Amino acid sequence: MGMNIVIAGAGDMGYHLAERLSFDNKDITLIDTDRNVLDYVASKLDVMTVQGDATSLDVLDQANVQNANMVLAVTTSEKTNLVTAVLAKQLGAKRVMARVRNHTYLKEENVPYFNNLGIDNLISPTMLCSQEIAKMIENSSFTEVFDFGGGKLNIVGITLDQYSPLVNQRIMDTKEDPTYEDIRIIAIVRDQKTIIPRGSTIIRNNDHAFFISHKKNTESIIEALGQKKVRIKNIMIIGGDDMAVTTAIRLQGDYRITLVNNDKERCKWLAERLPDTLVINGDYKNIELLVEEGLEQMDAFLALTESSETNIITSLSAKNHGVYKTIAHVDTREYIHISHSIGVDSLINKKLVAANEITRYLRKGKVDAVSGIYGVDAEFIQYSVSKNNRLTKHPLKDLHFPSTAIVAGVIRGENVFIPDGEFTLQMDDKAIVLALPEAKQTLEKLFH
Repeated sequence: MGMNIVIAGAGDMGYHLAERLSFDNKDITLIDTDRNVLDYVASKLDVMTVQGDATSLDVLDQANVQNANMVLAVTTSEKTNLVTAVLAKQLGAKRVMARVRNHTYLKEENVPYFNNLGIDNLISPTMLCSQEIAKMIENSSFTEVFDFGGGKLNIVGITLDQYSPLVNQRIMDTKEDPTYEDIRIIAIVRDQKTIIPRGSTIIRNNDHAFFISHKKNTESIIEALGQKKVRIKNIMIIGGDDMAVTTAIRLQGDYRITLVNNDKERCKWLAERLPDTLVINGDYKNIELLVEEGLEQMDAFLALTESSETNIITSLSAKNHGVYKTIAHVDTREYIHISHSIGVDSLINKKLVAANEITRYLRKGKVDAVSGIYGVDAEFIQYSVSKNNRLTKHPLKDLHFPSTAIVAGVIRGENVFIPDGEFTLQMDDKAIVLALPEAKQTLEKLFH
């Protein structure tokens, strides 16, 4: 018996979710009003499609929501999503989630209103992105940061340059060096491919490497790699829509923020809502203007406009003007893959952040958390070891783990381990596994 998932809205986010979930052999039905969009999706993915308005009872019935394990209402209309979710629950769907824009809805004290209507989760991609951006700014030396076990173990991404002592070394050679004792490279992204490293793998210039370490050793990764540590104080944001505003609200207490927007009326509106942010009206595509407004004194530059192209190009210019950390919001799938290689520090993408959040609710097996990586097929999945079976009887090297997966870290109560082949799992351990899509089914069997 597979899992039935109904997704209302076949736009970017619905497509991304359908693609992500169809990897896991789930039965997916997509509802959308636009026949062309549905035909396009159906030509690419193995999904069923229903054309019509997702708030119509007939359409929901046709999509068989009464037997759905999960209904995801992610159209671009908040009202459609709320009504679809409420009706789907009434018709018998087990769990329903709605994508919303209105931030008041997401306040803790308002969540019960939606739960009483039967909506299990509200999800706001913009809100999730602003949290993610805040985390990236806080850990600015890294391109990505994932924490597990409430921060006991960290996984960080970093692009290695030719000055890094690791470049041109084999992984096994780093084992001799005491600096790397509690730090391990668990994945390398090179030329848009994900490599799960073996002892013989050679680290190359411009590799995008992911390290796992105990929380306390995250600092020593920076030292070991010879990266400089910068405290971020001044931030410039370009843009003015929901994403820029939400991010400015979240950051303005802790940093000095300058927000540049090209629309005069919008700037007045922004200045009222953002009392602690310096709002400037001007053309953010014009780099001279940004320099006049202090670009070269900035520690971070966040490009959050509607246009992926503008965001990438201005981020690269900011980098050339000496800004330490740049983050670009990139919506277009094609660009996500290339942006690391052209030198954009960090990317943020609404759909991916939201899909990460949603897939966390969907994994079977004893899974606690899943994190995807930008432009990479691999995911970090945290499994719980729930019964004594093969897993607890043999060391890792004898478990016939798929070669496309690696146990990166283990949390056992208060202790954390970065395991080698001799390590044996115990009951109630939480294992953090990095897996490429083709390894997932084998893993679900192992940890089931």
